[in-house]
Amino acid sequence: MWLVVGLGNPGPAYQITRHNVGFMVLDAMAKRLALKGWEEFCQALVLKSEKLSLAKPQTFMNLSGQSVSCLARQWQLFPEEILLVHDDLDLPLGRIKIVRSGGSGGHRGVASVIEHLGSRNFPRIKVGIGRPGPGKSVSDYVLSPFEEQELKVVAEIIEKAAEAIETIVESGLERAMNIFNALRPACSL
Repeated sequence: MWLVVGLGNPGPAYQITRHNVGFMVLDAMAKRLALKGWEEFCQALVLKSEKLSLAKPQTFMNLSGQSVSCLARQWQLFPEEILLVHDDLDLPLGRIKIVRSGGSGGHRGVASVIEHLGSRNFPRIKVGIGRPGPGKSVSDYVLSPFEEQELKVVAEIIEKAAEAIETIVESGLERAMNIFNALRPACSL
């Protein structure tokens, strides 16, 4: 059983921001699996199916680890059974990268999960959002909505990330890494 956690910030003000791409991927995954009725549990919105559970922490990004560690304790999960989906500034828009473990890369939501789980050994799907242009604040950038011309690429990569989740659950992490880490977006800006 996998716990798939999408990182983001709760509330309508953040719904379509770059930092909420983890939530967007989980919404796409829920649609693919025809799952409905998110329920509140451990400070997260949760959906369960036979092979996986989806969770969107409602604690705000920098405190995501509180929710993830509560879910891990309640469901007696090892870090290796938790798949984190989050935005990544170091990947260009439209790319995803699946990793087995690692540091936070400066992502405060990931840092919170590492701190609260007491482990860096959980797989991740990093969804590229690119970096802001010169002179722009990273904080303002990640909390801003995608530009109109980016939306086609964003829709494509959200679907690819949902496919990657399915591949991980069905065929394993290694197979998913081999398939999805080499992909380039079909759409371009």
